[in-house]
Amino acid sequence: MTDATTAPITTDQLLKHWQGHRALTRRVIDAFPEKDLFNFSIGGMRKMSEYTMEFLSMAVPTLQGITTGVWPSGEGNAKPATKAELLKAWDDATGEINKLWADIKPERWQQVDKAFGQWEMPVHALVMYVIDNEIHHRGQGYVYLRALGIEPPAFYERG
Repeated sequence: MTDATTAPITTDQLLKHWQGHRALTRRVIDAFPEKDLFNFSIGGMRKMSEYTMEFLSMAVPTLQGITTGVWPSGEGNAKPATKAELLKAWDDATGEINKLWADIKPERWQQVDKAFGQWEMPVHALVMYVIDNEIHHRGQGYVYLRALGIEPPAFYERG
């Protein structure tokens, strides 16, 4: 068994890594003109606002499930209608992630759980899935921005 002194990454480092990705995703969202954020797509893919709502429906609810054992449905949440509302929801979720993160018990990371009634895997893998999903769909946002003639933020600037 590895401990915090030999593990390749600590939980605090993982949170910092995730929040770095979230900061970059926020800059990608913010780079969109408002009308294109809610209306532009390519090849039948979803709009960036829809991807953003997916990120929001996964991040905090996943941590709520991890910390309480109760997996929220995410249904009934009002959809932001403007870019400012979407970015506010993003910022609110960022604060909630930091708060919930502190409540994750160390032993919980290796426990297997069934998130949202469909994904059964260790808790650490659930968190990695949420991060990977955001990175994947953020890449689609990069394609959209380039198609709109907008230079996206540098992918390696996550702070």
